[in-house]
Amino acid sequence: MIFTVLVLIGSAGMAQTPNTLTKKEKKEGWKLLFDGKTTQGWHTYLRDTVGSKWQVKDGAIVFDPSQPQSGGGDIVTNAEYENYELNLEWKISKGGNSGIIFDVQEDPKFDATYLTGPEMQVLDNIDASDNKKQNHLAGCLYDMSGDATVSKPKPVGEWNQVKLIQNKGHLTFWLNGIQTYDGQIGSEEWNKMVAGSKFKNPAFSSFAKVARGKIALQQHPGSSEWRNIKIRLL
Repeated sequence: MIFTVLVLIGSAGMAQTPNTLTKKEKKEGWKLLFDGKTTQGWHTYLRDTVGSKWQVKDGAIVFDPSQPQSGGGDIVTNAEYENYELNLEWKISKGGNSGIIFDVQEDPKFDATYLTGPEMQVLDNIDASDNKKQNHLAGCLYDMSGDATVSKPKPVGEWNQVKLIQNKGHLTFWLNGIQTYDGQIGSEEWNKMVAGSKFKNPAFSSFAKVARGKIALQQHPGSSEWRNIKIRLL
């Protein structure tokens, strides 16, 4: 009995601290995009600093909708990324909605991140208002691909694990270890999906035209939390 307790205590002590890298991860080239304490390396889209709706609390970047509207907007990485693996964890409030938008072209002629960047959806599948379409569920390639057979988020208040790989325009998504999308930007299949989505509209004429850009965390209804944001260049 004592041995069992000691083993359990030892195992718990070996659990990786959030927002840190192991020696193995460092050797593999992983870099943290969030240090667990500050929003260094991020800024609000088309601004120089991070707005007040985005705060660091208890080792997570938290979107707080109760803060003044002037402090809102999506936040994006300072750097651009092309071929990479991105890992992170998120959790959402009851009825909450957000997203991971990537390949964002930060330019004043685009007043929103989603005009240029595809999105991996973040959602409370049960109570969010945007749960009516199958490809709007958590983990899906937003408004383009995915359904309830692959969208298996954890209950509200629990952390979800994301792996997103982009390599020479080839995208692969995982949510909680389940692959939710695999395909090539600009392929015939991709173009058919765009044609069947809201991104066919003229306002999105620059959508997903460059497989390189900034990574954004989206402002949307409800609060969201983010941690263990790390990236490895391929």
